[in-house]
Amino acid sequence: MFVTEIICPRCRRTFPSGKPVNLCACGSPLLVQYDLKKVKEKLSREGLSGRTATLWRYRELLPLKDDRHCVSLGEGFTPLIQASRLALELGIRKLWIKDEAQNPTGSFKDRGLSLAISLCRELGINKVAIPSAGNAGGSLAAYSARAALDAHVFMPKDTPRANQIEVQRYGARLTLVDGLIHDCGRLVAERKGVEGWFDLSTLKEPYRLEGKKTMGLEIAEQLDWHLPDVIIYPTGGGTGLIGMWKGFKELEEIGWIGSERPRMVSVQADGCAPIVRAFREGKPRAEPWLDAQTVASGLRVPQAVADFLMLEVIRESNGTALSVSDDEMIAEIDRVGRLEGLFFCPEGAATVAALRRLLREGWIDPAASVLIFNTASGFKYLHLWHLG
Repeated sequence: MFVTEIICPRCRRTFPSGKPVNLCACGSPLLVQYDLKKVKEKLSREGLSGRTATLWRYRELLPLKDDRHCVSLGEGFTPLIQASRLALELGIRKLWIKDEAQNPTGSFKDRGLSLAISLCRELGINKVAIPSAGNAGGSLAAYSARAALDAHVFMPKDTPRANQIEVQRYGARLTLVDGLIHDCGRLVAERKGVEGWFDLSTLKEPYRLEGKKTMGLEIAEQLDWHLPDVIIYPTGGGTGLIGMWKGFKELEEIGWIGSERPRMVSVQADGCAPIVRAFREGKPRAEPWLDAQTVASGLRVPQAVADFLMLEVIRESNGTALSVSDDEMIAEIDRVGRLEGLFFCPEGAATVAALRRLLREGWIDPAASVLIFNTASGFKYLHLWHLG
């Protein structure tokens, strides 16, 4: 256990580990801090050899105190696939796909929820609730079942049916809401005090981010401790974007990588692009997006609590933010399927559409190395397709 404290990145207030915490009083998400000098003394890159091929191989950089509380279904260490045919079609030298669809419930949400539910069990939390546009709800339900926790999931009524069924089959209580994910979050916030729920909303507690940061740790290890020139990532709540950046900093502090960083690209949907708008306008925070609409349910997040952290990552990395249309996403799903044999979700396909545009505009050099994410299985979006 190498955790030293939990800190607010905005006002620098600190909180002790070992107690349930949500947001800071100033409204900011909280970040787990480690004694990285001790981690460096305890662990070497070579020491990872032979460890389990899950995110828990980075145990010293995760906040769980006692392994007996670990709630795992085998999440993490997803393959990094070299996409040679897609790279050739796009006209780029080197392209990798981090395929998060190969997580236990078919999405990258398993990383964060495995950590969060493990910490809930360790901290004696028995009831949890989450607002979800889709995949997070199913993941929470699965890990809560594994840990024997009472789970409550709030979803917009038009959330894909596959996600709704998944929640129910894992035994969680599903509430459908006439609204968007922020409306679901409001209901959780209003009822959690009376119901005794711990709120696991995106970045409203510090542990889901620690699970998501392992995507960055894996990328470094899988590329022999050399990071790509560009990482393109679909951002709704932005936990993965912020988490990877935190992970890279920790790896540098323990001496496993140098100071070089990828340019981080945030991709959103044309019908819901608050981060893109704030980035282009040079603002530190994002205004709520009105009437959010997109087939990519994971990108339909009108307002993110960690918007300022996302914007800091993009700017610090000399990255950019852009949005793509639903039609572009659907077209890329077909292309990637034919070229690489992977069934992308719309959010993952958004990264391909973004890469295509950034190459065309000259923002990415064809000689660059680029990594994109498929964040979930396309099988969760079968409602988008018609046989024929």
